[in-house]
Amino acid sequence: MASIPDFNQALYAPLAETDPEVQNIIDKETWRQFSGLELIASENLTSRATMEANGSILTNKYSEGLPGARYYGGNEWIDELEVLCQKRALQAFHLDPTKWGVNVQPYSGSTANFAALTALLQPQDRLMGLGLPDGGHLTHGYYTAKKKMTASSIYFQSLPYGIDSSTHLVDYEKLAAQAKIFKPQLLICGASAYPRDWDYAALRKIADEHGAFVMADIAHTSGLIAAGELADPFQYCDVVTTTTHKTLRGPRAGLIFFRKDTDKAKDLEKRVNDAVFPACQGGPHNNTIAGIATALLQACQPTWKAYAKQVIINAQTLGKELVAHGYKLQTQGTDNHLVLWDLRPLGLTGSKLEKLCDLVGITINKNAVSGDASAQVPGGIRLGTSALTSRNMLEADIKVVADFLHRAVQLALVLQKEAGSKLLKDFVRVATFEDEGREGARLVRELRTEVRAFARRWPVPGVDVTTLKRPAGIEEDD
Repeated sequence: MASIPDFNQALYAPLAETDPEVQNIIDKETWRQFSGLELIASENLTSRATMEANGSILTNKYSEGLPGARYYGGNEWIDELEVLCQKRALQAFHLDPTKWGVNVQPYSGSTANFAALTALLQPQDRLMGLGLPDGGHLTHGYYTAKKKMTASSIYFQSLPYGIDSSTHLVDYEKLAAQAKIFKPQLLICGASAYPRDWDYAALRKIADEHGAFVMADIAHTSGLIAAGELADPFQYCDVVTTTTHKTLRGPRAGLIFFRKDTDKAKDLEKRVNDAVFPACQGGPHNNTIAGIATALLQACQPTWKAYAKQVIINAQTLGKELVAHGYKLQTQGTDNHLVLWDLRPLGLTGSKLEKLCDLVGITINKNAVSGDASAQVPGGIRLGTSALTSRNMLEADIKVVADFLHRAVQLALVLQKEAGSKLLKDFVRVATFEDEGREGARLVRELRTEVRAFARRWPVPGVDVTTLKRPAGIEEDD
């Protein structure tokens, strides 16, 4: 082999040698995931095989365009990969390729959604999506009284629909009444914090009254839908989008499915493909498409249904345990992978519980609940069980996690009292031990020790936990 010139030496050295600083950051994040409990509903743990594909040499190749119609040469194997990924996407969701097509190039769920809107609508056309405070998503037309927050509200006219104030379920009757006035060209269903399933037939009926498209954003629930554990949006929708990293357990990216078999779907394949490229993004990330293909292969296996069932069972167990402790959940339960916990009856904000849980090794996220005055000051917490299920936890283990959460809430109330105010900065001050000798500080250390010990009993996909050592920069006082 020819000698390597100095200017290329770094190309052949491992990361730990070339950039120990970045390696250390990766090591610290690995240690965090091993030592804590991931309960963010939009997160999961992908497989070793998916990570290997996502970190492969495919990252080197540029391939603008579609298989068989690239703007660069040398894409024969990339074409084979993308066609395989498309085939597996249709198989995973049990779709007939004569009736449905799929674009596997979107970089993320948000870019998939905007590309879909670009394909379906003209600028300033009207769309309706579930409002953000009721569990919807930013990309479904969110805006405030003072500002249009995302491209979906900047470039299109949007009107949110909501949930019933007593049941907290989507109010399809009110949605139908709103649609008669607003006359949308597009109805978007799907959510980021809605714990129940959807009535897609009702949405289709409303859309048909106005000649509108129906688009389902199943980013959160796609893995459960592929398993047949939730209602099938493909029976009623024109377009279905999803991320690939949540319940689908792949790398971070997006997919757009489109109908091919109806008069309304005429030219939809071309419109979607053109919207992805060149309208909304450049060349695809081929390494990520490889990771998607690998994850989709896993979703086609018989074991996938058992995984999806367990995710839901774990979420329902978590919800039941929290209700048994006297806490209020939106809809008092769940049909899917998440529960939405209303902390307002306790006089506690989602921001404070999120901060405290970070300190003890439980990763959650603050979230608006129905009736919140502002999504920026949320009164709740969103919890999901996908990642814990991917670490092999079953119902009995989820009950332990629920008890940790119960103790965290009670501890947060103690810290809030010790802080002497309801300000977040004062809460953080006492929670981070700046005031020594208080009861709250002792309880935080105690709970953190127990959470770490419990979390470290479980494997992490793609990581040999038997050889893990605490990396430099991680201080542990217990």
